[in-house]
Amino acid sequence: MGIEICTVGGYNEVGKNMTAVKVDDEVVILDMGLYLEKYIRYTEDEDIVNLTGVDLIKVGAVPNINKIKDWWGKVKAIVPTHAHLDHIGAIPFLAGNFNAPVIGTPFTMEVLKLILKNEKINLKNQLKVLGSGMKLRISKNLEIEFINITHSTPQTVMIAIHTKYGIVIYANDFKFDKYPVLGEKPDFKRLEQLGKKGVISLIVDSTYASSAKKTPSESVAREMLKDVLLGTDSRKRAIIVTTFSSHLARLKSIIEFGKKLNRKIIFMGRSLGRYTEAGENVGLIKFSKDVEIVKYSKKIKKKLKSISKDIHKYLLVVTGHQGELNATLSKMVDQDIGYKLKSEDHIIFSCTTIPTPTNIANRTALEEKLRSFGVRIFKEIHVSGHAAREDLRDLINLVKPQHIIPAHGELKMTSALSDLASEMGYDLGKGVHVMMDGQKIKIGS
Repeated sequence: MGIEICTVGGYNEVGKNMTAVKVDDEVVILDMGLYLEKYIRYTEDEDIVNLTGVDLIKVGAVPNINKIKDWWGKVKAIVPTHAHLDHIGAIPFLAGNFNAPVIGTPFTMEVLKLILKNEKINLKNQLKVLGSGMKLRISKNLEIEFINITHSTPQTVMIAIHTKYGIVIYANDFKFDKYPVLGEKPDFKRLEQLGKKGVISLIVDSTYASSAKKTPSESVAREMLKDVLLGTDSRKRAIIVTTFSSHLARLKSIIEFGKKLNRKIIFMGRSLGRYTEAGENVGLIKFSKDVEIVKYSKKIKKKLKSISKDIHKYLLVVTGHQGELNATLSKMVDQDIGYKLKSEDHIIFSCTTIPTPTNIANRTALEEKLRSFGVRIFKEIHVSGHAAREDLRDLINLVKPQHIIPAHGELKMTSALSDLASEMGYDLGKGVHVMMDGQKIKIGS
């Protein structure tokens, strides 16, 4: 019968990632994520709350699994690539529809477990851990393999599905970072080996396919942070940094430079607490020996009030880098939560604005409010976790797929990857397939 692929979610938008691969009469689901733009608009929260999958499908906040309703009983495994919510955030709401285990790396599964625990969500699916570089047979005819790769959160993997028709590689999200701040380098050797064995399809991140460059290493972001934190006079001023809570490598650098400034470091916000706890539980980090972690609003307000007179002795890392209305940074601007920002305080955005209408509007509004306080704003102290055009070219050359399916992006992004594939000799519609949410394609036989 061959291989059939359904691009369930993440092919019209950046987020809501989910792909189903049917091999003969068995199905593997790859990723099951939130569309954070619509999720936050619906819940008014950037964190997971206990809702129903039916409600979230209706508002477009999770993948529409009804597109594969006829495949539900055939699903053998749900396999997320990494711990970002646009890849695992829908698992609490949707995975229960399938009689299949959820399989991920130790950090990814620990984050998922903490989400389920904190929100008191009971998931019937078995949770299994598989390390990077490991294989697992999920049926007589199917084997999955985790290939170590780098991204903006630890223990991200590419997933290879080994079938009798060839190998399907799912590369969503990734970058090629040869100088990572945390974790191992990408496993280029294994990718090359798989390319020689025969890759029938590559499903691949296209977010920055139009950007004609190689994505810089995280070590570059570390130097950018060093320059701002250690190279700018911050005496008698507050330093407030906001970044992705899941970016443990970035947080590691912030802690290192905060210690060099002889400042006490405090993390403020639930998601910072969750990702730090997950990282410590699996032995990746030991932040809590150097950092005080304050998760909840009442305690954050109490802490800020107690340190307000000596704020220059602290480095605060807070949630809210996208301008989320309920995050700590927005509350510091809009509410009296214990410390009123002062002229010349340092606000450092160690992130980029995720380019969705809601995020752009929220960040613009937040920055305008921040400027009204007279603070100093340092933006884009960041490098991306996504492959740019030349990284994508390198991946295609390594694995030499028969078919390429651009993923993780709007049409302009997936089309940019299609253009690259055309440059490399692939024919649109034959070798490279630009697809939309909910579509299916048959390859191999």
